Amino acid sequence: MTTAGHVIFGTGAIGIATLEALRRRGETVRLVNRSGHARVPDDVEVVGGDARDPDFTVTVAEGARVVYQTLNPPYPEWTAQFPALQAGVLVAAGATGARLVSMENVYMYGRPAGRALTEDRAYDAHTKKGQLRGRMARELLAAHDAGRVQVAIGRASDYFGPLGGAQSNLGDRVFPAALAGKTATVLGDPDQPHTYTYIPDIGEALAVLGEHPDAPGEVWHLPNDAETRTTRQLVDVVYQQAGQTRTRLRAIPPLILRAMGVVNPTVRELLEMQYQFAEPFIVDSDKIAAELGVHATSIDEALAETLHSYRHQQAAFS
Repeated sequence: MTTAGHVIFGTGAIGIATLEALRRRGETVRLVNRSGHARVPDDVEVVGGDARDPDFTVTVAEGARVVYQTLNPPYPEWTAQFPALQAGVLVAAGATGARLVSMENVYMYGRPAGRALTEDRAYDAHTKKGQLRGRMARELLAAHDAGRVQVAIGRASDYFGPLGGAQSNLGDRVFPAALAGKTATVLGDPDQPHTYTYIPDIGEALAVLGEHPDAPGEVWHLPNDAETRTTRQLVDVVYQQAGQTRTRLRAIPPLILRAMGVVNPTVRELLEMQYQFAEPFIVDSDKIAAELGVHATSIDEALAETLHSYRHQQAAFS
């Protein structure tokens, strides 16, 4: 293996966005995933292995100044895999003396209950995935407080953007439909305000957490547009940008989701998270803007860039 100052565990949308942010800075980066293969430039090293194995993670992180945890196993495998994956990356950071930047979501807070989510919000999750996230976050912060490793945590709301794919509510079910003038589908109530975080902004913010002296020991909500709109309003923008005269949008009814969940374990795991779309779900990111100077791309620009990526992808396969 070559020497790399930054090691990213995970090559999904967030891992790739972090890679791009680091390469803009001229940094050397190693990617780590299960297969050892990823769609990245030829000069980027990709190493395959099991991040649950601390011997492997310590070896692959040797020489790193910063390691990034962007791993995210499939929903049905969270309980079985996620704690062990995080533990492997945590051991690697501690053994090599690297800063650990961990990517999280906001599940641990539970229901918003009429208030915007801020970093000082109590962990009050009522879902099993939220409770798991809370335990994992506490583990990281305890390791930092004990002096075992420098930890900076970044948390994003539901993400969208290039490579967002089917996992994003503003992803494969929306942008191709808008380009074709067909009906988009979304989960939950599309008329509730809902914060979405742009994937390139996540990558840039994680890179900042890896380099800023004030980042460790803190939780940071990654940058979101200051104006929180409803999902329907955002889909309207996408259809307008796609040149369509009207929006075609359908929300998947909860009863249909429950029926699908009987045979589809991923959909079954989604059901407990539908509370996020039942009331205003606003994630405040003022802290990272004020203290680290990291700001979100305007939501209209972010949607336009995402639409462009889908248009380019369609052209490449046509």
